[in-house]
Amino acid sequence: MENIKSFTLKELKELVENLNWPEYSAYQIFQWLWQKKVNDFSLMSNLSKLKREYLKNNYIITELKIIGNKKAKDGTEKFLFELYDNNKVETVFIPEEKRKTVCVSSQIGCPLKCLFCNSGKISFKRNLYFYEICDQILMIEKKLNIKPTNIVFMGIGEPLLNLEEVLKAIQVITSPIGFGISARKITISTAGIVEGIYRLAEIKKKVKLAISLNATKDEIREYLMPINKKYPISEILKACEYYWQKKRERITFEYVLIRDINDSEEDAYSLSRILKKIPCKINLIPFNSFPSISFQPPSLKRIEKFMKILVEANYTVTLRKSHGQEILAGCGQLAYQNY
Repeated sequence: MENIKSFTLKELKELVENLNWPEYSAYQIFQWLWQKKVNDFSLMSNLSKLKREYLKNNYIITELKIIGNKKAKDGTEKFLFELYDNNKVETVFIPEEKRKTVCVSSQIGCPLKCLFCNSGKISFKRNLYFYEICDQILMIEKKLNIKPTNIVFMGIGEPLLNLEEVLKAIQVITSPIGFGISARKITISTAGIVEGIYRLAEIKKKVKLAISLNATKDEIREYLMPINKKYPISEILKACEYYWQKKRERITFEYVLIRDINDSEEDAYSLSRILKKIPCKINLIPFNSFPSISFQPPSLKRIEKFMKILVEANYTVTLRKSHGQEILAGCGQLAYQNY
């Protein structure tokens, strides 16, 4: 039987119309699934008994299965979920004072193979459906009894290579009868899929865009991120300029600092030059180590110098503190390990 969660609100409206049910039935079903988080049609008490029986006899409600859970000293928790087809997906919950962030994955495995990212070692299987993305949030809400304040598409996978399902997920996340989270509290992080950036520029919802840049020269970026061969830095920045013109929303440029690769003073000055046309902020991320890679983060002194150069060039710069590193839950560490 078909999973009722696989229906968008629009598709639920079409379903109830075909059944000659009133349109509000679609809203009721949607709310029970995503806001009230039920997994049993019999609990949908504002639907008639006949409607509940029909749904029970023709549809199922699936849930992700928790098969791994690890908690770090700083409160960060990562979850390994099993999907209906036995594939796995990893999700991270990060508590920070008033912020409660859920970091969701958008693909099973990642096709990009970025050298500094542990997720690139997982063979790509498929894109996640929108309801599988939303189920990551739902299961963490249920398991931890929390209400997330922020959603970041920074888990395993490249969101802009699964943009249609990501946009459907955002509809559920922002819906007042879904998760009810503002679009401004959603961040999509991309390695620079240019056509996806242009597409995001056209959508009405003002989600935040983060670009994983990590180098200022194509040869270095290609070494770290093979996708740069298809989408060189100049094309990414051109797309970002267009995004700014359309959205008037500052872009975040993420820059993973790797010792002796991209952390020199020259790199910092170069970064300040190439971003000067784009209102933005820069998020510096010292490299997070993982098994089978020899990369190291720069020294604190070198990081501070890099940051100082950018600040003196009038950029807003943050130094990201990666959470849950000891359980491999930090930026670039996810790979279904350490459970």
